[in-house]
Amino acid sequence: MDITPQEALSTTGAAGYLSGFGNSFETEALPGALPIGRNSPQRCAYGLYAEQLSGSPFTAPRASNQRSWLYRIRPTVAHIGRFAKASLPLWVSAPDTAAHDLPIQPLRWDPIPIPADGLTFLTGMRSITTCGDVAAQTGMATHIVLVTRSMEAESFWNADAEMMVVPQQGAMRFRTEFGVIDAAPGEICVIPRGVKFRVEVTGPTRAYVCENYGGAFTLPERGPIGANCLANQRDFLSPVAAYEDVDAPHRVTVKWGGAFWTTEIGHSPLDVVAWHGNYAPYKYDLRRYSPVGPVLFDHADPSIFTCLTAPSETPGTANIDFVLFPERWMVAENTFRPPWYHMNLMSEFMGLIYGQYDAKPQGFVPGGFSLHNQMLPHGPDAEAFEKASGADLKPHKLEGTMAFMFETRFAQRVTAHAATLPQRQDGYVECWQGLRKMFDPTRR
Repeated sequence: MDITPQEALSTTGAAGYLSGFGNSFETEALPGALPIGRNSPQRCAYGLYAEQLSGSPFTAPRASNQRSWLYRIRPTVAHIGRFAKASLPLWVSAPDTAAHDLPIQPLRWDPIPIPADGLTFLTGMRSITTCGDVAAQTGMATHIVLVTRSMEAESFWNADAEMMVVPQQGAMRFRTEFGVIDAAPGEICVIPRGVKFRVEVTGPTRAYVCENYGGAFTLPERGPIGANCLANQRDFLSPVAAYEDVDAPHRVTVKWGGAFWTTEIGHSPLDVVAWHGNYAPYKYDLRRYSPVGPVLFDHADPSIFTCLTAPSETPGTANIDFVLFPERWMVAENTFRPPWYHMNLMSEFMGLIYGQYDAKPQGFVPGGFSLHNQMLPHGPDAEAFEKASGADLKPHKLEGTMAFMFETRFAQRVTAHAATLPQRQDGYVECWQGLRKMFDPTRR
């Protein structure tokens, strides 16, 4: 009798996580599957194959060297056949040269509706912006993914980028070759470059996705904050080993060089029985982020809310910063509490997972997103300015909210698809038109 991939999963693999960011873990779904004291024995237990997956050059310094050893039923070279070009036309990589006439200005979109037809994590990907160059391993892309059905007898790996998935509606199960990760709104899942996975859902699901072409996400330095707060290592969770031993037709899709390739094989590639190392997928509950902010006056830079950062070759200038705006107390005296008006080098793609964002009380709703690009002005709308300017500055807690930002040193180019979406708010720039002149040289 044929068994489903779900039935083939070990009971150990579906249950638990390993705690810590960047740790060197070891986990096995069958006792004794991990070799002791060596990585590549002459004969592995259970007839497994030893394979190394490297996320950094072999000679990278120990502090930044990323690799894991996998003990699998078949090596990855047996998971590929004759590749054929695949078409996912709404998933775009940088540099994106598709022409459109959208003028430079702050942009905002309403949530993209989830269609009724069957979309998987792959066919439901909708690229919104790109920047940098996927071949040069710089920059990023932002996407909205709309999912209505699970991937079945198929898996995917991204050779171009690390992927951060931010669920906004509906839960997602990531069945990876390292094990199982469940992620719901308020959590994120990060899949490293080259890791095979498929995504399962139980209902209509929408998520934000950041495709990181550059160096892997890591925790930012805390500087004078010291040893605690912001994102703590213990709250990041990697999966325990789980595997599928399924001999049945299976489709494998690979993203490589901005193009998609597919092949048909006769078995599941999610067949890792044991693994050890520090290169693995992980999840994080955003509600465990411990924010730090001003406790007397003035407004801290938004960088104080950086949860994860993907550094560039220039110190202090990120390829990507993943920035959170969670629940927090506002207590600053004689201070305009929302973010100030500004123009800056970094470009900002912002999404709202749930609740209300304090600088944009109207028009920016959960599932929506905005783009405030490099050296283009932005800040609170007229309504937010009036309210904040006259507010009674008692301690106030922002509750029931979770917004985030993918911030990059590159200008982000809007895709042709995003430029023509009916959800784009054509009158967004008008939210600042109500900022009236109040200057009076006779009044201090």
